[in-house]
Amino acid sequence: MAIASIEKLTVQLARLPGVGRKTAQRFAYYLLAVPEEQAFELADSIRDARTNVHRCPVCGTFTDLDLCEICTDPKRTDAVICVVCDPKDVMVMEKTREFNGRYHVLNGALSPMSGIGPKDLRIGELMERCESGKVKEVILATNPDVEGEATAAYIAKLLKAKGITATRIAHGVPIGGNLEYTDEVTLAKALEGRRVL
Repeated sequence: MAIASIEKLTVQLARLPGVGRKTAQRFAYYLLAVPEEQAFELADSIRDARTNVHRCPVCGTFTDLDLCEICTDPKRTDAVICVVCDPKDVMVMEKTREFNGRYHVLNGALSPMSGIGPKDLRIGELMERCESGKVKEVILATNPDVEGEATAAYIAKLLKAKGITATRIAHGVPIGGNLEYTDEVTLAKALEGRRVL
């Protein structure tokens, strides 16, 4: 026996990344079992986030302010911009507490197979930011996959023409990793990115 409202909720929850139909159904039944206020708090939180959160007009990350806290922080340097693919990447980088510059979110990576070219990303906005004369280095922190590497190479070429240093984050063997279980591409990147001790 299918209950239309539960089925509708299950279908919507199954649209979340990494959530299959069985998990979505479990979530749906969980939401029906919790106190009504708790379920409505979740619904209100989703509505509130969708209504109040937008892209920062400067860097492109998510914010509920006019400009994000990173772009308005006077303690950060304007000389270095870290380029990432998605807003969630900004939060990942911030967890390191090692970067004190600004960010630029591309909203994706170059992917000719998916029809995503330079005009579909925020590459033009990045080049405009680099024309201020303040930017000395751009760190390319795109993902170490085919699309991320192509995006980094494309942007590096544009930056070189402007006389701005482009650097790439190192990729390689993770801390606590075992060489025996590391794939060849990762090991090659680790060798390529080696440094003097």
